[in-house]
Amino acid sequence: MSIFKPLYRLKKYLLNYKRNLIIGLLLIIVANVLYAALPKILQLTIDQIEKGIDVQHLIFYASLLVGLTTLYSAIRFLIRIIIIGMARKIEYQLRNDYFQHLQRLSLRFFVKHRTGDLMARATNDVRSIAVTVGRGFMFFFSNIIIFVVIIFLMIKTNVKLTLLSLLPFPFVILLVYKSMKFFFKTFENIQTQFAEITSKAQENISGVRVIKAYVQEENEIENFKNLNRRYLRENLKLAKGRGLIWSSMEMLFGLTFIVLLWVGGAAVIRDQISIGDFVAFTVWLGMLTWPIISFGWIINLVQRASASMKRINQIMDEIPEILDTDICDTSINEIHGEIEFRNVSFAYDDKPVLNNITFHIKPGKTLAIIGPTGSGKTTLVNLIPRLIDPTTGNIFIDGHDIRSIPLQVLRKNIGLVPQESFLFSETIEENITFGKENTDPKEIEQAAQISTILDDLIKFPDKFQTLIGERGVNLSGGQKQRTAISRALLRQPRILILDDALSSVDTYTEENILTNLRQLGELQTKIIISHRISSIKHADLILVLKNGRVIEQGTHEQLIKKDGFYAELYKQQ
Repeated sequence: MSIFKPLYRLKKYLLNYKRNLIIGLLLIIVANVLYAALPKILQLTIDQIEKGIDVQHLIFYASLLVGLTTLYSAIRFLIRIIIIGMARKIEYQLRNDYFQHLQRLSLRFFVKHRTGDLMARATNDVRSIAVTVGRGFMFFFSNIIIFVVIIFLMIKTNVKLTLLSLLPFPFVILLVYKSMKFFFKTFENIQTQFAEITSKAQENISGVRVIKAYVQEENEIENFKNLNRRYLRENLKLAKGRGLIWSSMEMLFGLTFIVLLWVGGAAVIRDQISIGDFVAFTVWLGMLTWPIISFGWIINLVQRASASMKRINQIMDEIPEILDTDICDTSINEIHGEIEFRNVSFAYDDKPVLNNITFHIKPGKTLAIIGPTGSGKTTLVNLIPRLIDPTTGNIFIDGHDIRSIPLQVLRKNIGLVPQESFLFSETIEENITFGKENTDPKEIEQAAQISTILDDLIKFPDKFQTLIGERGVNLSGGQKQRTAISRALLRQPRILILDDALSSVDTYTEENILTNLRQLGELQTKIIISHRISSIKHADLILVLKNGRVIEQGTHEQLIKKDGFYAELYKQQ
């Protein structure tokens, strides 16, 4: 039963469609009773022909067979609409819930999990579950009902032949039971390998320029072939297992048919049963063959879905680290931009990144952060919008503990431009307006003017409607950064964070952007991370970070006078 445990999560989705399940089950019962009754009508027809009947009665039996077959087919059509339709809706809800949960998870989670693997779970795994919920449910109940009804009719017709027909069943059940663990493990390996392929493809497509620049096409092709070869190997293993199981079942039922023909034929010769009974028995046994064989297929489907659901559950069971807690004050609906860190420390998996950070910046002022690569600058600014939470210490905005400010309010008032300017494969306008609804074209133009991207955009044939390609492939590094700055500025945030967001622009453009930002005055508290002292020398407070500690802080003039690390860096530049 532990194999099926991961599927328990589906209970809440199935309960939403109780009506569909009940109607579907009733229709399955009716359809299979009709299906099982067809050989009985055939039996009566043959027996009546043997006795001698007129054409009218023969037409009546033929019409009855055609009518019942038509009705059975129509009901089967309705069953597929109801049950498969329900499965599609559950697939839709499950995929939405999965994606919604991903959106709530913290940055730390995405550091540990590859994008391709998360994509494979959202596509291949969710689809596998939907197939089982739909076709698996339909065939499972259909097979049980057809089995019970046919066995009942067979016993009513002849007990001895029924017992002979049931001879292979214990062996079939043993065969399916013994193969369950093999199929579950193989399905799990297939899903994992599919995730590996998806990850590899996603990384290669995203990094195609690097691959070409380093002439690594052949190596990457070979690596992908190896992954694909492993995926093929697992699928072939599955195909061999299925082939062995199915052929074994077919052989068992083939032997049963031989025994039935021998014993049943002898009974007909001795007038112990009629020809009609014998024909009906033969048809019933043929009808039982598929349900029994497909039972193994259904078990395999369930095992595949269980392996997929286990992978989905691993993500769904992840608890978001950043949430609105009990101390959240819902009366706070705006912030002004005063920021204070008190003895803040942060560690990734017990590895210290920030150590005892303390500073205070008033609203509308500019804070600059400088330091060697890996000193913790990005980690520090990620704490402000609560993309991560400090391990120890407290952060205050406007005198409120940051955890008491609703996340929606906090993040709506912060404009973050990260080191890597991520752009969506849409138009420039859609990228700039991302995060703000009902924007005025004048606001978009003003944001683009402040970031100095406007002059570039008006030279494009489609201006703001220019499609930029995946991740902004059609733009230069500097254009991507300035587009990202425009996106942040359009929100008119009270806190603007530029995390080395001017590294790809020339010093002349950089100076223009910074001058434009200074003209905003006290409308925004600005936090600027940079490796260039020219970018930060006008800041009201400069923090110098090294090995996760603030080793110096003050204005540009104060730090020059100290003649420490900052002054040395200034001399070098």
